[in-house]
Amino acid sequence: MENIEIIATGSYLPQNEIDNKIIAKELRTTEEFIYKRTGIEKRYYVKNETIDRLAIKSIENLLKKNTTIDINNIDLIIVATTSTNLLMPGISYKVQEHFKIKKCMCMDILAGCAGFINAVDIARNYIAIGKIKTALVIGVDILSEYLDKSDISTSIILSDGAGAILIKKTENVKQYESIINSQGEKGNLLVSKSNENIKMNGTEIYKYAVTETVKNINQLLKSSNVDIDEIKYIVPHQSNIKIMNSIANRLNIDVKKMYINIKYVGNTFCASIPIAIDEMFEKNLLQKGDKIIFIGYGGGLNTGSILLEV
Repeated sequence: MENIEIIATGSYLPQNEIDNKIIAKELRTTEEFIYKRTGIEKRYYVKNETIDRLAIKSIENLLKKNTTIDINNIDLIIVATTSTNLLMPGISYKVQEHFKIKKCMCMDILAGCAGFINAVDIARNYIAIGKIKTALVIGVDILSEYLDKSDISTSIILSDGAGAILIKKTENVKQYESIINSQGEKGNLLVSKSNENIKMNGTEIYKYAVTETVKNINQLLKSSNVDIDEIKYIVPHQSNIKIMNSIANRLNIDVKKMYINIKYVGNTFCASIPIAIDEMFEKNLLQKGDKIIFIGYGGGLNTGSILLEV
């Protein structure tokens, strides 16, 4: 199996910043209640921006930081989302068109909030079988357009944004392992239909998130023959601060090992992990040889983790 490495990252948040004061007024609650329940102080909503534009902006920011990248070397563009109504052509094709990438494969996937994990794993597997050498993997969601403003369980957490990573085949020995589990029989716990508001059973989703993620990570560590002490960071889907704290507690790790940025970003579903990864590289938190775990969970229901050596 071929090894991969992350060679570039980028992200984008819309300019329309929505703090807890605005949400609290709309829902007739308090800023303190929102923060205590979610760990969020602000989130971002689009204003006259399309979902493909968010994805493109995240890639433009990636390219600004990595000026030596030849975008025509990209063999695959894969986009994970839960909120597009751009069914054909998909977002990935719009990205290809915008950047005038002459020859590559494009696909969009719908795999719930953990879709970015699936997308990375698909890209890596194409690299592993020798079909491609370089893949652009994007997570993007516009959730503000699917909010029931009277539903406090979703209105206080959801946000819009996009994140992208560029991965390529490497000759260096780098560890990679993934485990993805789906539970379609529980899919009605978190539902998003075209032109309808997102509906979530918050209590059941919480129970699922704090149990299945821990099982998944423990499976991943066992199959990788890696001890959790060897992991530099766990990068979770930024769902809710209580869920992330509970995951850390059940794994018996310091919560500082979990990279959490939900406070200033909100829950962006498929975009949350790549946005966090971009921040981590920006802050120089990751060095060559570090082992990290991405863990995604949510709609589907779908739980997926990847152990990746930077």
